[in-house]
Amino acid sequence: MIQASIAGIGSYVPSRVVTNADLMKIVDTSDEWIIKRTGIKERRYAADDQACSDLAYFAATSALEMAEMEPSELDCIIIGTVTGDHPFPSTACILQEKLGAKGAMAFDVSAGCTGFMLGLSIGSNMIKTGQFKKVLVMGGEVLSRVTDFEDRGTCVLFGDGAGAVVLTAPDDSGSGILSTHLESDGSYADMLNIPAGGSRKPPTLETIKNRKHYLYMEGQITFKMAIRTMTKIGNLALEQNGLTIEDIDYVVPHQANWRIIEGLAKKLGAPIDKVISEIHKYGNTSGASIPIALDEAVRSGKVKKGDLLLLTAFGAGYTWGSSIVRW
Repeated sequence: MIQASIAGIGSYVPSRVVTNADLMKIVDTSDEWIIKRTGIKERRYAADDQACSDLAYFAATSALEMAEMEPSELDCIIIGTVTGDHPFPSTACILQEKLGAKGAMAFDVSAGCTGFMLGLSIGSNMIKTGQFKKVLVMGGEVLSRVTDFEDRGTCVLFGDGAGAVVLTAPDDSGSGILSTHLESDGSYADMLNIPAGGSRKPPTLETIKNRKHYLYMEGQITFKMAIRTMTKIGNLALEQNGLTIEDIDYVVPHQANWRIIEGLAKKLGAPIDKVISEIHKYGNTSGASIPIALDEAVRSGKVKKGDLLLLTAFGAGYTWGSSIVRW
């Protein structure tokens, strides 16, 4: 059963381009090392006066324009983010005000890089049950604000951006979200996190001095688990829809690292030319990466009406998710 149709998609990345050469000026690394290990050539950083809701606003506006919809028509706004404007209220509420979507329910979800997939599942099921008719689902991050530029292993990975889709009730075209699948394993919670700043370790001079308010990641464990779990949840989506990888026109994975993307493609049995990636341009934008990559593929004409897509993501928690979408 189709849960919802995607009526519009949009994305936004900040104008500031940060190249590998720029990072070489502040950390002991090289362009060759970064490209070989990650596939990333450059990434975007938000301006000093830009927060998550500002990036989300531009992506949301683009998606609403494609959907030919006014913000006032929205019933709900969901943003997957770990770098919201404030601890509370939700960035979605701030975005609601910016858009003028008065009355729409608005909330954030936290699943790291799986945040957009979680929002997609919630939004599509809201439409499926008849609770809402028009839902804006987003992933948005300003990871440059939580990147540790003294950690050469992680600071080269991350970028800022936002992506959005507008979900509506199913139409008669056969397009839509065929299924969503979500899993997690909290025993790995310490492998990818921001150690301080919450109720476990409130901000103190010591936590600031020890750089505990920046993103921390156990790279090797995260790398292996990302490939393993995205393959698992991707195959689950195929199986539950009676599909094989040969039926899929494009795989749209979380843009974590080119080696992870290659490993995933190999495990799934997908030709690399069937995999959509913008990792070289934007780096890892967390929950924003899938909608950004998909938006560019749609607007360039690469993804066409009727194409069958496999979306799969992995993030902090650890969390992972997938979806089969008929464009």
